[in-house]
Amino acid sequence: MSNSIHTGISRQLQARDVIKRHLASTLKAIHLYGSAIDGGLKPYSDIDLLVTVDARLDEATRRSLMLDFLNISAPPCESSILRPLEVTVVACNEVVPWRYPARRELQFGEWLREDILEGVFEPAALDADLAILITKARQHSIALVGPVAQKVFMPVPEHDFLQVLSDTLKLWNTHEDWENEERNIVLTLARIWYSTETGGIVPKDVAAEWVLERLPAEHKPILVEARQAYLGLCKDSLALRADETSAFIGYAKSAVADLLEKRKSQTSHICDGAKNV
Repeated sequence: MSNSIHTGISRQLQARDVIKRHLASTLKAIHLYGSAIDGGLKPYSDIDLLVTVDARLDEATRRSLMLDFLNISAPPCESSILRPLEVTVVACNEVVPWRYPARRELQFGEWLREDILEGVFEPAALDADLAILITKARQHSIALVGPVAQKVFMPVPEHDFLQVLSDTLKLWNTHEDWENEERNIVLTLARIWYSTETGGIVPKDVAAEWVLERLPAEHKPILVEARQAYLGLCKDSLALRADETSAFIGYAKSAVADLLEKRKSQTSHICDGAKNV
């Protein structure tokens, strides 16, 4: 196994064996991406797996996989030996050639644990976030099964990548939209800001550090606290600092929305120019 895989997750890579057992006849590839590569795991980090199959999943297989994942995953910081898994399954012909939004066959994450235990299983669905996920896998991932991601997936067009960032911004409009998720949303905004500006995808703490250099002084304390809590250096009190947190979110959304409009306009002009050549 590659030395660039974080040594603390070797036990949970048995997820590969679970996936093989359920999907052997159609399994095309399994890619590990995200914080688990190159020692980037933080206290709240998931282990991210992207699974590609040659056919859509039937309902029995979807349910069996999710139930088995429960045994090799744990909520953040609740186990000394297990981290939360986040597993996404896509059918190859649903994402190649690329279309937006594309369909995912299955998504497992710890936020679904209670539903799964109660017998509620998310169905297959169109998922705009696949534009980000596949971009991440193509930029930096390790093939646990099958070829490298660049040989499995086509590049996501810049327009679609920018569109999903724009669509995500629209999810957070009132205090109720980020209640109990303050730290995650503050850091996700930092990642969106970084990705909009650079086209790249980096860990939340790296994006936060980058944004801090561009942030007015009055909004920096919220992002600093969110970053430190993510790194396990403190417990965040963002929920108790509701006005400051809301002010940061409002400022960041506005700044990123303006930047997205500029980037979309630039992309449109480039595409129009290419058509006229």
